[in-house]
Amino acid sequence: MPLGGPLSILADICLYFGGEKKTFSQETEKGKKAMGGKVAVESSSARKAVAAVAVVALVYVGCFWSCSAEEQSLYLVLMEGEMGGARSESSHDLLLQDTLGIGSYNKLYSFKHLVNGFAVHTTASQVKKLKDHPGVKMVERDRGAKLMTTYTPRFLGLTADNDNDNDGDEDLAIKTRRGAGEEMVIGVVDSGIDPRHPSFAYHHPKLPLPSPSQRRFPGVCEAGPHFPSSSCNGKIVSARFFSAGARSIATLNTSLDFLSPFDAVGHGTHVASTAAGNAGVPVVVNGFHYGRASGMAPCARIAVYKAVYPTVGTLADVIAAMDQAIHDEVDVLVVSVGPDTPPEDTDVTFLSVFDVTMLFARRAGVFVVQAAGNLGPDPFTVVSYSPWAVSVAACRTDRTYPAFLVLGDTVDVHQFVSGVGLSAPTLGSSLLVLARDAVKPNGSFPRTPPYVDECQHPEALDPSLVQGRIVLCTFSAGFYDQTSTLAAITQTAAHLGFMGFVLVANPAYGDYIAQPIPFDAPAGIIIPKLADTQTVLRYYEQHISRDEMGHVTEFHGRASIGEGRVAKFGGRAPIVSRFSSRGPDYADAQSQSRQATDVLKPDILAPGDQVWAAWSPLSVLEPLLVGYSFALLSGTSMATPHVGGIAALIKQRHPSWNPSMIASAISTTASKYDSQGDLISAEGPDLYGVHPSTFFGFGAGLINPARALDPGLVLSSKFEDYIDFLCSLSNVDWVKVRAATGASCSRPLAHPADLNLPSVTISALRVGQSVQIQRSFTSVGSKPETYLCSVLSPNGTSVTLSPTWFRIAPMETQAIHMEFNATQALNAFSFGEIVLTGSLDHIVRLPLSIHPIPPTL
Repeated sequence: MPLGGPLSILADICLYFGGEKKTFSQETEKGKKAMGGKVAVESSSARKAVAAVAVVALVYVGCFWSCSAEEQSLYLVLMEGEMGGARSESSHDLLLQDTLGIGSYNKLYSFKHLVNGFAVHTTASQVKKLKDHPGVKMVERDRGAKLMTTYTPRFLGLTADNDNDNDGDEDLAIKTRRGAGEEMVIGVVDSGIDPRHPSFAYHHPKLPLPSPSQRRFPGVCEAGPHFPSSSCNGKIVSARFFSAGARSIATLNTSLDFLSPFDAVGHGTHVASTAAGNAGVPVVVNGFHYGRASGMAPCARIAVYKAVYPTVGTLADVIAAMDQAIHDEVDVLVVSVGPDTPPEDTDVTFLSVFDVTMLFARRAGVFVVQAAGNLGPDPFTVVSYSPWAVSVAACRTDRTYPAFLVLGDTVDVHQFVSGVGLSAPTLGSSLLVLARDAVKPNGSFPRTPPYVDECQHPEALDPSLVQGRIVLCTFSAGFYDQTSTLAAITQTAAHLGFMGFVLVANPAYGDYIAQPIPFDAPAGIIIPKLADTQTVLRYYEQHISRDEMGHVTEFHGRASIGEGRVAKFGGRAPIVSRFSSRGPDYADAQSQSRQATDVLKPDILAPGDQVWAAWSPLSVLEPLLVGYSFALLSGTSMATPHVGGIAALIKQRHPSWNPSMIASAISTTASKYDSQGDLISAEGPDLYGVHPSTFFGFGAGLINPARALDPGLVLSSKFEDYIDFLCSLSNVDWVKVRAATGASCSRPLAHPADLNLPSVTISALRVGQSVQIQRSFTSVGSKPETYLCSVLSPNGTSVTLSPTWFRIAPMETQAIHMEFNATQALNAFSFGEIVLTGSLDHIVRLPLSIHPIPPTL
């Protein structure tokens, strides 16, 4: 199924309805459903359907194919026994030959590094034979995979300069950033990479020569179209591509789906450069300098694992890529791709093949960071479930790109109207013309909104009325139905010689939310608020003359488009982005009514809204960005590599730390407060509304790299601890735990919340009962330190800590016992925190999320 349909990466203007990518839609009480990439809007008793227009790619929508009984699909199979390289592969082949017979299947991969399993393309009836085989532990249908910066290093405190040039500059004081991430390898499972981009250039002295340890990195540079073997240049140390899954279920387009690590889309390039792009790379788009870009760990190396293609993405390819990355021993694995629906063939989200693969990556010592998903703002929408992977939510920073339309001429300005669009200003003012009033009266085209209102077809407009003028194009049915595009407006404007265009809201559809995208020539601006649109239309009607038939005879109103490319800083930040998926986490994969589980998700908040980073100029799925080397994108895909790069910095500083210690340092040092000292807020379902948020929106808070490098105390968990956690879940069959992980349930936790995480979540605390759990802290400071323990109890609960203070020496461990009692039943979670304050200025925070429920009758 092509990405141009349901898997469309970048619709010219992308919309979010409940987090799913759609094309222009507005608030509506009417339900509308369609297939093939059409908008699906459903009314809800909880809230109105809300459309948030993203004028750049915010989420990559995946492909999910349905099969009749004997149609072939992709399946992921886990086997008994430990992984064993070539021996496992042979056993997989023998099993398939003996069970299914030659010609009835196509084996795509053997997973032989992390888990003992394989991917096979076959029919449902054949799969039933596999499920009945005694050596098969689990069979899961492939759900498909979807692809889920300039200012952000300074916003996160990673710069050492005091740059006040107010241009969004990423200028990093390179001399202080030299070596940041050196000797670390960040693996990126995504759509590939554009090796020609300056963000990935290898040059002295910004990037020192590879150390001896990096020369031994067992990477392979797989050459292919647009990707010569010289692409692995020292900055890129390895590059592979995985396509067997994609090729088995779709006919790949050779002009788009290059069988090489090359990124024809841009998403993987954007993600890789955010994590580890070179420092100080100028961001120039349409001749305008937006600042300098840098990755979080600009001296880290990059290992590329291409697993998602423009035409299709499969979990088989993603898991094969992850399997190889862990075998290669990357230090950090960034996963901004994956399924955004619960698994179909297991009752527990934690036991999908994808999540089990990440569990074994954690056991191998690799820090895995995963996008939380773009299905917000509703609760229970996270698609990153497991406590062994760090789930990242997305937020806005305090940088905006204000744009405006000037009504009136340069001498007699009538009014300024706010809008969106990275556009150069028009040279002076021009007559303002509504597209509907410039339609040819006798044309042979249909009188439909795309022709009459939406500026999609140049043949519908009278050139004499629109040339050299500013044309008002109206959001209407074509955008709502995802058949009209912003690219078509720009093409019409260029073809007919508009001075500029304005895309205005429509009273029939209401407000929408737009994000900035660069417009070259002519100038352009989007007016997403209906109130502002009505101001424009009122001015327009006051400055035209119409005949008795309603036809315009004279245009008198004038307008100009102002500079929209200059960044403005200030205001409240961070704010959780509307599209960012929310908790609570849940384990019941097949249940229609989600039940929260005792794990906090998302884990952490990072910038993911309007992030500048490298882009592939081919941009095969987004015509508006063709030829661009940088793109301004939004999504949890953009937030995730921020955390991946920072994790590499932490591991560089503390090479002996295991992944859970790194995760703990990131979580316990995060800030839950915004720039104005208030609790972090979040965008909600109502357009332009900002509301108080909770840990289910921002996790532990906004990541703080400087503090995470020196957290004072960390919490650590081993592979066996995660098995004990799984075995303690009330809805988990121990046989299935063993089948998925190969480990037995010998010592389940007394309560799932007893897993040694840097947070405490109790999904059901009954009034009259108590839950006793423990957290073990290890000192990673250089000196002995005394800590005072305090607690802010969530509403409806009381929390007792023991001890209330302790003194700890470096590398010592201290257990803190916590008793939770429900004092009043509530109909929702309430929130608090435990704070350990050290005598050497370390502050360690553990978020508390507790749901007190009525006593048992």
